[in-house]
Amino acid sequence: MLVLGLLGLLLAIPDDLRALSLVLRASGRHDGWAGVLLSWRTQPVEVSSLQVPTRYGPLRARLYWPQEHRGHTVVLTSGVHADGIDEPRLVTLARALATEGLPVLTPEPVDLLRYEITPRLTDMLEDAAVWTTQQPSLAPDGKVNLFGISFSGGLSIVAAGRPRLKDKVVATLSLGGHGDLSRVLAFLCTGVKPDGQRLKPHDYGVVILLLNVAGQLVPPEQVEPLREAIRTFLRASHLTLTDARRAEETFEEARRMQARMPEPSARLMGYVNTRDVAALGPLLLPHVQSFAADPSVSPERSPAPPSPVYLLHGADDTVIPAIESALLRQALEPHTEVHRLATPLITHAEFDRGAGMMDVWSLITFWSRLLAE
Repeated sequence: MLVLGLLGLLLAIPDDLRALSLVLRASGRHDGWAGVLLSWRTQPVEVSSLQVPTRYGPLRARLYWPQEHRGHTVVLTSGVHADGIDEPRLVTLARALATEGLPVLTPEPVDLLRYEITPRLTDMLEDAAVWTTQQPSLAPDGKVNLFGISFSGGLSIVAAGRPRLKDKVVATLSLGGHGDLSRVLAFLCTGVKPDGQRLKPHDYGVVILLLNVAGQLVPPEQVEPLREAIRTFLRASHLTLTDARRAEETFEEARRMQARMPEPSARLMGYVNTRDVAALGPLLLPHVQSFAADPSVSPERSPAPPSPVYLLHGADDTVIPAIESALLRQALEPHTEVHRLATPLITHAEFDRGAGMMDVWSLITFWSRLLAE
């Protein structure tokens, strides 16, 4: 009866119904009453490939084009991941948004494919958004939404605050994103959040930091071999979600690469292969401030966007802790409208199917407000 009552209420509120449908699609829920609702709301989505020009050269991109449009085009960027625009969770979210009537463009900033967090990424996001606003078919009124996942969430907020995008961004969504990059990296190295509480950090973020600062820890001739071994380990970590056999084979290749390395690379790669965050953290911590010094990689150090910002975070996120979005909200609120939700229904940058009714309703309300922009 509770489910039927909720559905009855949602049927009377179109934006809430769209939000419910989006949440169900993004979480992979297709059974029972959810399947009936989704089959009723399904519409054709045409998917095509294209190139988006930027100051660093063209980016590969994918366009999800719904048959019926009901909102501004979303420029959606993945987190740090070698699969780029083919990353399954990104594809699922892009299709879910498009099915709800939002055209979606997913550009592929090349540095993300190499697990590198650079100021160039923000430039690429800015250029991709500006280009989209100049396409009459994608942005008839010259405006777009900017959505970013994980570290791209924070970078999207920086891009939205730049002069070239003034009055051209309807809203920005950061899904599991950061406020200050150096603060996040310090947490990953120490396991201590800004409020002093301890939380065991995920090894994924620490390993990405090692890849980025490898040049400061090993001799020049060892940098690229170490980075390639780290990328192999990260690929194996991604494969655990889809193919356990290939994942183990790839982990084994990372261990073989370690065995062929000289010191100090072999020792560092050993920490990676054994997920020894406690050993890696103190070695990386001295390099955090210099690595994250550029304001263009941290929204708290950059001009705030004039348009609304939506911060959606997993309550128990161990890569970028949820306190990041709370601190970012405090920094942005004097300058812009901010909506924030920390929810147990999200891990880091993906939806979790386990749900309590109040948590589901809060998530639906958050998306409903965003979809109505």
